[in-house]
Amino acid sequence: MKLVLAVVQDKDTNRLTSALGEGNFQSTKLASTGGFLKEGNTTLMIGCKDENVDRVLDIIKENCSNREQMVAPISPMGGNADSYIPNPVKVEVGGATVFVLPIESFFQF
Repeated sequence: MKLVLAVVQDKDTNRLTSALGEGNFQSTKLASTGGFLKEGNTTLMIGCKDENVDRVLDIIKENCSNREQMVAPISPMGGNADSYIPNPVKVEVGGATVFVLPIESFFQF
């Protein structure tokens, strides 16, 4: 058995959980926050049999898309922030960061 941890952008969460449900995969949703953009994201915990890991990964790939987003950079450290007017920059957001972990035992009470 495996535990798939998928960190996805909030915008992709509903579509992904629906697709997982259609594939008969249960998931537990945890709210989390990204470190770089400080935006909300969701961590999904998905338990599945070893032979189903590839299908779960396919569902994640199909439902979590990369896209570009304009963000304002953070003001420089130690400088006068009043005179600093940042130009927005494009960054790639979305997609998924996925970890697949072995599960030694599983209990459901």
